[in-house]
Amino acid sequence: MTRSLLRPGALLLAGALLAAGCSAGSTASSGAAPGSPDAPLRIGLTAEPANLDFTRTDGAAIPEALLVNVYEGLVRLNQQTGEIEPALAESWTVSPDGLVYDFTLRDGVTFSNGEPFTADDVKFSIERVKSDAWTVSLKSGMGVVSGVEAVSPTHARVTLSQPSNSWLFRMTTRIGAMFDPSGVADLANAPVGTGPYRVSEFRRGDALVLTRRDDYWGDEPAIAQADLQYFDDATAAVNALLTDGIDVIGTVQAPEALAQFDGDGRFQVIEGTTNGEVTLAMNNAAGPTRDPRVRRAIAMAIDHQAVLNTAWAGRGALIDTMVPPTDPWYEPLPDVTPYDPAAARALLAEAGAPNPSLRFRIANLPYAVAAAQVVQSQLAAVGIQTQIEPLEFPARWLDEVFKKADYDLSIVSHVEPRDIRTFGDPTYYWRYDNPEVQRLLADSETGSQQQQIDDLRQVGRIIAEDAAADWLFLLPNLIVADTDVKGLPQNRIGEALDLTALSRG
Repeated sequence: MTRSLLRPGALLLAGALLAAGCSAGSTASSGAAPGSPDAPLRIGLTAEPANLDFTRTDGAAIPEALLVNVYEGLVRLNQQTGEIEPALAESWTVSPDGLVYDFTLRDGVTFSNGEPFTADDVKFSIERVKSDAWTVSLKSGMGVVSGVEAVSPTHARVTLSQPSNSWLFRMTTRIGAMFDPSGVADLANAPVGTGPYRVSEFRRGDALVLTRRDDYWGDEPAIAQADLQYFDDATAAVNALLTDGIDVIGTVQAPEALAQFDGDGRFQVIEGTTNGEVTLAMNNAAGPTRDPRVRRAIAMAIDHQAVLNTAWAGRGALIDTMVPPTDPWYEPLPDVTPYDPAAARALLAEAGAPNPSLRFRIANLPYAVAAAQVVQSQLAAVGIQTQIEPLEFPARWLDEVFKKADYDLSIVSHVEPRDIRTFGDPTYYWRYDNPEVQRLLADSETGSQQQQIDDLRQVGRIIAEDAAADWLFLLPNLIVADTDVKGLPQNRIGEALDLTALSRG
């Protein structure tokens, strides 16, 4: 049975409960019985990729599936520690002035199409990010690169126009993925990477099948095949796990359902943290929310603990700005916009907008829909009227909210690492334009590590004081799985769902 994406209501909540037999519709192509050591690992997820090309399609669903598994970079992010680790580069050095990075590449690496990986591919891949071939917003992270040289097949040299404290970290994200020049003709359907898996099947509205490569350069992952199955209803995923339709719920979207797994020896429940900031975006350039007093009133009208308790069963953490606790510049700011409905009403009156009406265009994912309903009620209590409009994610939400900024309020989780820098881009969908924030972000790139921390803490405080957005809560890492699945991550602080550490037994 084909499952559609979270349709109106998805980053989304969908409709009817799938029957148990239908939930198990994505059967293993290997023919092995579910649960046996040779069977595919079936992982239930929510946000399905619209296609497989993250160079031209924004959103987290594509890198979640493909980064690390199909595509690799020179470096990678350790999900537990946040440290940068070697990947396709076995080592690297940085010049004393911070401008030149010399990468020593691993020998014997091949792409899934059989082509060897060399420094020429590093040059091609980095230069391609800077070209018109890449259109996603994150490509700006490569803007600091002034040149790339293939010194030898195993030696790539990258020169920056100025020192950058964040560039190497950004190379752990999708913009650092390495591509083969002969393998980019159809990235939306046929990805070609150096990773341990290849895409063997993509059934839109249903599943993405990743199969282990026999010619992978590194350690062979224990899981031979992973079936990423996409559910448009949170309860359907729970039902599928209970009836052996899947083996793992990779991102629990019905946290209130976790109680039914307590004491059931068939399953394990993992709860950790992520860097997924569930953000109430506010349009800073148009409509009533262009007035900072209205934005502050909105933030002060929201009881964030009540939102977390009601929308996400109290699972997760409260944050006060676009900085999760796993970032080095994290600083609690609970007193900047405290819950104060009376002060919110006073700010609205001062702004001459005691009863504004706002378009509340959200991604139709479970957390967004659940949180929007609570926020709507709390805003109504201070005189702010909202019309909730769930938009299909990713396609419609990305087009109308993210690209066109056609909204007053929106809700989506931002999972890209260290994304506080988006507030330095006036063209980003919150349309926030603050020269002081832009200056601090620029300064944070070139100073010492301590200056970077100090500058980004200031940015966090300024955007909170301006109510450039409001941060409802930090999504937890909630996973439920069969007990024989090993290596599941306690935390997820990067873009990828890393399959390489998983095993069964």
